[in-house]
Formats: sequence, C-alpha cells, structure tokens
Amino acid sequence: MIFYRIQEPLVRARNKKVLMSLNSTTLSHPPYFLLIGIPGLQKEQFWIAFPFCMMYAIAVLGNITLLLTIKAEPSLHEPMYFFLAMLASTDLVLSTSVAPKMLGIFWLGLREIEFQSCLTQLFFTHTFSTVESGVLMAMALDRYFAICWPLRHSSILSVPVVVALGSLVLMRGVFLVSPACFLLHRMPFCHHRIISHSYCDHMAVVKLACGDTRLNAIYGLLVAFMVIGCDIILISASYIMILRVILRLPSTEARLKAFSTCASHVCVILGFYVPAVFTTLTHRFGQSIPPHIHIMVANAYLLVPPMLNPIVYGVRTKKLRDRVVLLFQQKGN
Repeated sequence: MIFYRIQEPLVRARNKKVLMSLNSTTLSHPPYFLLIGIPGLQKEQFWIAFPFCMMYAIAVLGNITLLLTIKAEPSLHEPMYFFLAMLASTDLVLSTSVAPKMLGIFWLGLREIEFQSCLTQLFFTHTFSTVESGVLMAMALDRYFAICWPLRHSSILSVPVVVALGSLVLMRGVFLVSPACFLLHRMPFCHHRIISHSYCDHMAVVKLACGDTRLNAIYGLLVAFMVIGCDIILISASYIMILRVILRLPSTEARLKAFSTCASHVCVILGFYVPAVFTTLTHRFGQSIPPHIHIMVANAYLLVPPMLNPIVYGVRTKKLRDRVVLLFQQKGN
C-alpha cells in the first residue's frame, strides 16, 4: 500500500506525458476539421443556403450550356469563345469545389471534413481562383488585339497560341498554390479544430496551426498580390489602350459598338476582383469587420461570378445568344 501511494503520482505523471505525446503526434495532422459555416448566423444558415443553392444551380446550368453551345457551333470556334469556354470550365470547378460541402453544412449539419479533403478543397479553390484571374487577363488581351490590331488578330491569337495561353494559366495556378498546401501540410496542429468558415480557406486553416505561421501568411499574401496585382495591371493597360483606340473612331455608332463589346468583360472583371481584393485584405487587416460579413463575401466571391459569367456573356454577346437560342430550338424539335 505504501509502495502504491508513492508510485501513483509517478504513474499518473508518466501517463499524462504519454497522452500528451500521443495527442501532439495525432494532432500534428488532425483526422478532421469542423467547418462552422457563417459565424454568428448558424440559426439562419438553413435559409441562407437557398440563394446559394440557386446560384450554384444557375452556374452549373449556364456554364454547361455555354460549353455545349461553343462545342456544337463551328462559327464560335474563335479565340474569344475559346477563352469563354476556359472561363466556363474554371467556373464549374470553382463553384463545385465549395458549393456541395457548403450546402451540406447549412442544410444537413455535415460540418466534419477530413484533413486531406480540406487540403484538396483548399488547393482547388485557390488554384482555380488564380486560373480564373489568368483567363480574365487573357480575355483582356484578346479584346486588345481584336480592337487595336483587327487585321492581325486571328494570326496573333491562333488556336495553338490560345491553347498555350490556357496551359500557362493553368500551370501558373498549380505552381503558385502547391507550395502553400505543402507549407500547410508540414505545420503541426493543436487541439483547436474549428474553422470559422464554410470552406477550407488558406488563412482560415493557417490560423489553427500551432507553429510559426509567418511564412505561410507571407507566402499567401505574396501570391495574392502577385496574381491579382499583375493581372489587374495588365488588364488595366489593355483597356487603357483599347479606350484610346475607341475614342479615335470617327463614327459614334462604331464607338458604341466597341464599348458594347468590352462592357460585358468589364462587368465580369469587376464582379470577380472586387470581392477577391476584399476577401484577401480582410483576412489579414480587417479585424474590425464582422466575421459573418467576411464569410458571406467570401462565399459570394466563389459563387456569384460563376453564376453571372454565362448570363452576362449570353445576354451581351449577340452571336452567342443567337446560337444558344438555336441550340434550344433544335433540342425542342
């Protein structure tokens, strides 16, 4: 009995150390995270899911229609429509990477997400956000050559060049986002597994890590500014030169036609970059902004552009609009 009483504290201490060791080893890569959805609006999430579901349904239907129309109609096999097909494909991947899980959280309470699944979702959302930015930049260059160099447009942006641009945009996204996932994978995680978000955003997951996360934060910010900054500069330069050419056109009708051609692309650009910049900055500098506002904008950033892009281009581009109507008429007959 005396021996037992003397050794009991030692055994407890040893067991505590073993348990702590096991916990730290297990939680270095936690088996799962918990996504809470929209902080502060958990009771309202059931109803908030309906507009998000509608956005996703419109995005899927609209972008698939766009892809089928471009594929079926030989007259649309031009650089502008190839870039539209790239944008539609990107939007499908981007919205599908977050919407099903988000709706599962809001409607069914399926908050758990495995560690590897979380990293996979993170990779796809950030990679294809980067790809979408690159495609918008390529589309701005296409508009520049079409308006400023109309006679050389088809020779400069030939099919091989368009394919090469699309491949470069995709590779840029993969190469820039992969290191962020690798840095996150090597980080140790403690007992806190709750992600205050509706999907696995990079900085939301980084905040759960126990170690020094400065490298992760700096790299994420560097990539964001490099992608958004460079692409916005190139897009702005393209449209400044386009505007100069448009203002020199002799007739008002020609100027209005040129403005109309670019208006749809400008709407898409604003719809993508405004929430992108807001989301990037509020994660790091917007401590005074309520979390639910930030999460709502982040969700809209991944669902609103995929929903609007096919609508904007379908309505504003007469040639595409006519082909879509013709396609549905043929299906009906």
